[in-house]
Amino acid sequence: MVCWPLPVIHEMSERQEDFVPPNLSPRGLRLQPTELADGVYALMANQIPKDNNGLIVGDRAAMVIDSGITPGVGRYLQEVVADLTDKPVRYLANTTFHGDHTFGNAAFGDDVALVSSRLNKASMATISLEHEKALRLSSMYGDEGLDEVVTWRQPDLVFDRFCEIDLGGRVVHLWHFGPGNGSGDTVVHVPDAKVAWVGNFLRHHGIPPMLLAGDPVGYARSIQALKATIRVDTLVPGHGPLAAAEPGIAWHLHYLHQVAASVSRLRDEGASVEKALDEVLLDDPLPLSEVVPDAAAEENDRFAALVRSNHRLNVLLTYRWLAGTAAAGHGG
Repeated sequence: MVCWPLPVIHEMSERQEDFVPPNLSPRGLRLQPTELADGVYALMANQIPKDNNGLIVGDRAAMVIDSGITPGVGRYLQEVVADLTDKPVRYLANTTFHGDHTFGNAAFGDDVALVSSRLNKASMATISLEHEKALRLSSMYGDEGLDEVVTWRQPDLVFDRFCEIDLGGRVVHLWHFGPGNGSGDTVVHVPDAKVAWVGNFLRHHGIPPMLLAGDPVGYARSIQALKATIRVDTLVPGHGPLAAAEPGIAWHLHYLHQVAASVSRLRDEGASVEKALDEVLLDDPLPLSEVVPDAAAEENDRFAALVRSNHRLNVLLTYRWLAGTAAAGHGG
């Protein structure tokens, strides 16, 4: 039997006119440790939607999850880790290839092995550093931190579907369940703690993911694979608050099926993309006040605009994906 490598799915660059880029600038970023189990830490950004990270500590070594949007963030992350453990960091896991999760890779020494899915590494090899920096520039909101990004360190260890790493008394499982937000979404799972870092693959219920590949059907299939494979109680998203796994997974599956069905129906009726954007609405967005009770009114408004923008992007890209699928089916 010949096993062909899975292809890199190129993400769509189109954005709707009112798209709101997430503010991922490192300005003001502080990582707040939350110990979810002994030696298992979610490192949560103090400002949503800036990037979250993670730390898993074993008897012999530690693993860090994601490295931040600049080498400066990567260095700061290592300072936070040093305050939590004296075990050497031997592994750095990348949940996605996106620069806000990987540009900090360069701050880690050669004694740290980078690990991610084969498709994440393939995406990094396919896309130039300058192109990826350009894609992240709008999320910097004037911060010039990307000027520091001159190299893009790629994973040393790659896997196709599953990888197990023993830190000494603590086993970590890394999974690739299929395409979602991107080609190579990687889930970092601590089985004994029932905790999973999910990067951009899943979020808190009520916060839409970004369908950058435009395929809600394949995305839902990948989430179903996660649901059927691992036991998890707590999700640590790459952005946003900690999430209970069961409602988070259920919400995402319902959302993806709803977007796919609604946009498909409108296209079949001959509706334009503008009509789809107007009619396919987000039913139950998460208010920021539900997870940040003391959030100021302007913070609530910015978050609501971001959530709405993500949903509208998903409608747009699903429409384009369906159009491409239909054209391919007719030989166009």
